Amino acid sequence: MVTEMTKYDFILMSGDADAFLEKLQSVGVVDITRSLKPVDDKSEKLSERAEVYRKALSQLKGVEKAADPGEKPTDFAVEVMETVRDREALQARLSQLYKDVEELRPWGQFDATSFDRLKENGLKLHFYKAKAVEPEWKEQYALSEISKADGYSYFVVVSDSDEYDFPLKELPVPESDYAAIEKEIAEVEAAVKQKGHRLAQLKWHEPVLQGELDKTLSKLDLHLAHASGEKAAEDYLTVFEGFAPAVNVPALRDMLEKEHVFYLEDKAKTEDNPPIKLKNNKFVSMFEMLTDMYGRPKYDEFDPTVFISIFFMLFFAFCMGDAGYGLVLILGSLALKKKLGKIAPLGVTLGIATTIIGLLFHTFFSMDMLEWSWIPDAVKKCMLPSTIAGYDGTMVLALLVGIVHICLAMIVKTYQSTKVKGFANSLGTWGWTLLIVGGVIVGGLALMGVMDKAVTKWVIIGLGSLSALGIFFLNNLHRNPLLNVGSGLWETYNTATGLLGDVLSYLRLYALGLAGAKLGEAFNAIGTQALGDGGVGWVWFILIVVIGHVLNIAMCILGAFVHPLRLNFLEFFKNSGYEGAGRKYKPLQQ
Repeated sequence: MVTEMTKYDFILMSGDADAFLEKLQSVGVVDITRSLKPVDDKSEKLSERAEVYRKALSQLKGVEKAADPGEKPTDFAVEVMETVRDREALQARLSQLYKDVEELRPWGQFDATSFDRLKENGLKLHFYKAKAVEPEWKEQYALSEISKADGYSYFVVVSDSDEYDFPLKELPVPESDYAAIEKEIAEVEAAVKQKGHRLAQLKWHEPVLQGELDKTLSKLDLHLAHASGEKAAEDYLTVFEGFAPAVNVPALRDMLEKEHVFYLEDKAKTEDNPPIKLKNNKFVSMFEMLTDMYGRPKYDEFDPTVFISIFFMLFFAFCMGDAGYGLVLILGSLALKKKLGKIAPLGVTLGIATTIIGLLFHTFFSMDMLEWSWIPDAVKKCMLPSTIAGYDGTMVLALLVGIVHICLAMIVKTYQSTKVKGFANSLGTWGWTLLIVGGVIVGGLALMGVMDKAVTKWVIIGLGSLSALGIFFLNNLHRNPLLNVGSGLWETYNTATGLLGDVLSYLRLYALGLAGAKLGEAFNAIGTQALGDGGVGWVWFILIVVIGHVLNIAMCILGAFVHPLRLNFLEFFKNSGYEGAGRKYKPLQQ
């Protein structure tokens, strides 16, 4: 639900602006209309500093705290980033050294300075490798075979003349001693370990870094709010526009009266573009992060979060479709509660829904529970039948849920249009809703035998006639009737073609659930084959089944997140007319 907002215009002497904004910041309920990006040098520097803190905190996220905090740094963020950069440079050098030592390994240990002594005596070494050393090479050249590795023979040839020729391409002369590189590797590895230990020590100061980030963001927010003020009366006055939730108005009035601030107060309107604060119960609020991924509603729009909370959860469970996977999701979310943070309760909720739907689909780790003899028949009767009217039961249910989802979207669109534009200006929308939603309801009642054929026929004729009136003739009362007919025909074409595609899109719920179930069945079958007569086969059975289902769960979770989100963001939002162009409520806070 969108929280009702009150609009304020604060009129202040320019010299009092900073103190007033700091006071508002301490109250923490007023959203001053301001830019969300840097607007001058000071805001640019504050933004850059905040970004340094964010990056430093990001680098410390996966680091385990050391046993002691070590030496206290003068600038936590800078030292974290410098330590990370130094460690990355050392790791890059270490990677190159590993390559160098592998190239030198076939040549063994040698003194690189001896090459210079040979050169002084008129001798030169040439390095080669070949699949095999030909016998005639040993007869024609001063050749010495050093080693054999990876199917190659490594050898050197000594020459004492500039007129030297050999049938193979010469390798580069080793520039360093094998032993010297190994020594450098040990030194660099120790340095990498030391940098890692220092990061582990800096982990102790993570709360300080977070505090500095919050403080910097608070300063940036305050500065951007100040920069948004409009100057008046030759810069003697500054005017700020702000919004606060209507429930906070009494307390805010008391503060403003005590501070002797001149202000104008009015109920926020859509054209004011007030910030959007969502107010939902504990269950629905878990899904607000999904709404924010698309965009918050405008001030006169409906809050889609309540619909997302129901249908995203249902669609996710459809795509997973396995009671065993649901239990894994619940246990995993509880085990990783600290790391997942706010996502953990959502994971548990989705896991519970998956478990329930999995039981309905009688699937447990890709095994059909209807085949289990120990489950009472009364319980099995509560499970979804394998086929409905000759079609796969899960597929039919997915399409039915999709039809309900789209019908609900059209009802919401009709309500919203009537609320904003009025009934007379929403007759076209009413016509489509009566035709489609009414047709679905009448068709459903007829299929269930509640309505006989004669009554169904006259109801459909009545609905069709009434709908046609709104769709073709009354879709815009301020336009030429002929244009209304043309517009209605064009909309009929778009709706007829688009609606079928929208409904068929819900088959992805069935397809994803089926794919996960079949892949799980394949792992079960492979594991059973590996089991054989038992014994060592049990080890292979457990490894194949556990690893297989872990991979399958990971893939199922990915698909079960993306596709239900798509069905809500595209099919539901399109048919409900949701735009999601609102801006998030962001009050000045310390």
